[in-house]
Amino acid sequence: MNRKLFAQAITKVISGLLLVGFLLFLPAGSFSYWNGWLLMGILFIPMIAVGFIMMKKSPELLQKRLNAKEEQSEQKTVIVLSGLMFLSAFIAAGLNYRFGWIALPNWIVYAATAVFLIGYMLYAEVLRENAYLSRTVEVQENQKVIDTGLYGIVRHPMYMSTFLLFLSMPLVLGSVISFVIMLVYIPIIAKRIQNEEQVLEDGLEGYSDYRNRVKYKVIPLIW
Repeated sequence: MNRKLFAQAITKVISGLLLVGFLLFLPAGSFSYWNGWLLMGILFIPMIAVGFIMMKKSPELLQKRLNAKEEQSEQKTVIVLSGLMFLSAFIAAGLNYRFGWIALPNWIVYAATAVFLIGYMLYAEVLRENAYLSRTVEVQENQKVIDTGLYGIVRHPMYMSTFLLFLSMPLVLGSVISFVIMLVYIPIIAKRIQNEEQVLEDGLEGYSDYRNRVKYKVIPLIW
C-alpha cells in the first residue's frame, strides 16, 4: 500500500468529516440532529470503502482525483458556485432542525436515503467503467471514448449519479428549504457539461460520433 497516498486520502476524509459536521451541527445547535448523523454515515462510510478499493485496484485514478485542480476559469466558477450551494444547504438544514421550520415525515427521509445509496452505487460503477474519469474537465493522454455500460445510456453517467446524490441529500437531512437551494445544481451542472462537451469535441477523437449515437446527456429520455 502506498503510505503517502493512504495518508493523503485519510486526511481528506477527516477534513471532510469535520467540515460537514461543523456546517450541520453548529447551526442545529445540538448533536441530537439525527438526520445529520445519518447523512454523515451514508456519505463517508461508502466513500472510505470506495477509497480503499481504488487504492488497491486503481491507485493512479485515486491519486488523480485527490490532486485534481481545475485550470479553466469557467470551471473554477462552477466549483465556487457549487461550494456556496452546499454551504447554504447544510446551514439551512441545521437551522431548520433548530427552529423546527418544516418537518418532513420519516418515510421521506428513509426513501431519500435509499436514493442516495443508489446514486453512490452508480457512481462506483462509473469509476469502475472509466479509468480516465477526472474531477477536472480535460482530455488525457491516450484517452479513448468509453461507450459501454452506463456510457451507452447517457454521455455523463457521473453527473447522473451526482443528481441522485445531491438532490436526495437535503431530504435525508429533513429539509425542504435545503432541497430548494440544491436545485441550483441543475443550471450549475448544465454549464459544466456544456464546457466539458466542447473540450471533448475539440480534443477527443471519436467523441463527435459518440455524441450522435448516445443522445441523452444525463437523464435517459429526458435530458
